[in-house]
Amino acid sequence: MRALVYHGPGHISWDTVPDPTTQEATDAVVRVDATTVCGSDLHILQGDLPEVKPGTVLGHEAVGEVVEVGRDVHDLLPGQEVIVSSVSACGRCQACRERRHGQCRGGGGWLLGNRIDGAQAEFVRVPFADHSTHRRPPAVPPDQALLLAEVFPTAYEVGVRNGNVGPGDTVVVVGAGPVGLATVAVARLCSPRRIIAVDLSEARLKAAAGMGADAAEVPGRMIAELSEGPGADVVVEASGEPEGFVLCTQAVRAGGRIANIGTHGGPVTLHLESLWRKNVTISTGQVDTSSIPWLLELVRFGRLPVARLVTHTLGLDRMEQAYEIFSQGAATGALKVVLRRE
Repeated sequence: MRALVYHGPGHISWDTVPDPTTQEATDAVVRVDATTVCGSDLHILQGDLPEVKPGTVLGHEAVGEVVEVGRDVHDLLPGQEVIVSSVSACGRCQACRERRHGQCRGGGGWLLGNRIDGAQAEFVRVPFADHSTHRRPPAVPPDQALLLAEVFPTAYEVGVRNGNVGPGDTVVVVGAGPVGLATVAVARLCSPRRIIAVDLSEARLKAAAGMGADAAEVPGRMIAELSEGPGADVVVEASGEPEGFVLCTQAVRAGGRIANIGTHGGPVTLHLESLWRKNVTISTGQVDTSSIPWLLELVRFGRLPVARLVTHTLGLDRMEQAYEIFSQGAATGALKVVLRRE
């Protein structure tokens, strides 16, 4: 088969590699009908995640058709259409029983495109398939279902839920990339008083307004007003940049919450000298994707505008071009680049 292979920092190529097979009795093999590029993939390419070894097939988001199952897979059959979760869950350990799949201690966690070959390929081996896939209803198109593999679960679980967004809150989302925009959309369901999106890209600020932000601005006057006034109840860091986290600490009110979503590839300064007296709660998190069934129902009934995040659609064999488009999102206007089997 053909797959996007990582060859070390700065180097990827669309190569011919062996077809995956079920290596464990709980595995399934899925034919990839659609996949995408994530900000975490860019961090790998930049060398920020040295645990990813050269020769690894990248990618951890996919939808497709089950083509093979191991003898201990009981909930899947060949021919079924599924969403492949970005996080693999053994389903047995304490963390999985508590629905904290990202912290799986039974051999799961973030495996695809990280510790094992991933989903930016024609086929992908899915470990713990019963617990790491979700049936795709025919009413939900593949492109939309794909955004539930990671983007929207991250926005909800690590941003909105960890930030405890509630009715009447003022919410600031720093970073209007795909996950930041998904955060705006999911936070809207919690009836906040106001959602403010902050980004340096005018195109992404326009997208934020389309996703439900009440205000969308570059850092400046509005953040200054929040830092000098009562501040925001919840600030979600979705940029992955050190300056973005510092901005969050300036915008949050006393007693407020900062929910960090962004993947930080380097150290970030924590200004405790200005925070220690503010009673601020800071949360971080690895997405669990346990919310996929709930989010899938919201999409099925038209409650989440997931389709608005898809800005580019390419064939699977144009994977390298997809990385170029996505990495230059400020110039290309790319949010999610979907790659489809043709």
